[in-house]
Amino acid sequence: MASSAAGLVVIVGRKEMKLLEQLGALKGTLSAEQQLSLITGCSNIQEAVEGAMHIQECVPENLEVKKKIFAQLDGIVGDDVVLSSSTSCLLPSRLFSGLAHVKQCVVAHPVNPPYYVPLVELVPHPETAPATVDRTHALMQKIGQSPVRVLKEIDGFALNRLQYAVISEAWRLVQDGIVSPNDLDLVMSDGLGLRYAFMGPLETMHLNAEGMLNYCDRYSEGMKRVLKTFGPIPEFSGATVEKVHQAMCAKVPDDPEHLTARRQWRDMCLMRLARLKSQMPSQ
Repeated sequence: MASSAAGLVVIVGRKEMKLLEQLGALKGTLSAEQQLSLITGCSNIQEAVEGAMHIQECVPENLEVKKKIFAQLDGIVGDDVVLSSSTSCLLPSRLFSGLAHVKQCVVAHPVNPPYYVPLVELVPHPETAPATVDRTHALMQKIGQSPVRVLKEIDGFALNRLQYAVISEAWRLVQDGIVSPNDLDLVMSDGLGLRYAFMGPLETMHLNAEGMLNYCDRYSEGMKRVLKTFGPIPEFSGATVEKVHQAMCAKVPDDPEHLTARRQWRDMCLMRLARLKSQMPSQ
């Protein structure tokens, strides 16, 4: 099974599907064999979408390529088909404007690796019909994803805006000699990452004091003081990128064999975390 996010294709083969099934982390209600049996391919776009009620575009992150695909789909589909894009950063207003079926268009951005991480950001075009978002939200829930509604388009959507804020400050801390690249990653993997695996930053604030109002009363001045010390947007180049690159390669060499092995380890960790989360009582 192939899934795509931002043009990166993740292959989930028969062995991985069986393992997911054994771990109780398989998405949807069908067995691994049933899911695998549904996978087919063809070279004709009209044949590929025949009978579909939801079409999920996963071509590389290239605006012109995506617009070409949606222009073709726009001339094929009827008025009851949802046209959805996996783009991680292209605005719906740039992707879908001018299409006859624009009311049926929505971004449904999965998170890489999309088969193991359930979040999907739903981002409407200004003319997208509310029913289109509702249908896509219901479908994503049905197949085991965790859809969130981004109520209006913004560059980077929600996930990447949060991710880039973390990356930016992480880079500055390394660049300014505050912490090493490896220790920086530990701050997340053994600190914030554990904290945020089951709840987000807002609920964390709420629980770390006697509620949100109390947290802001206690800590807002300190937060504002620290935030004022944040530096400019990094260039992500020069001496710092070489320093970070060397540290990462010392841990995981950047040849295909080592990167593939490390991704498989990552995916196994995500599978087991997903299983743990599924076993936790819902709140």
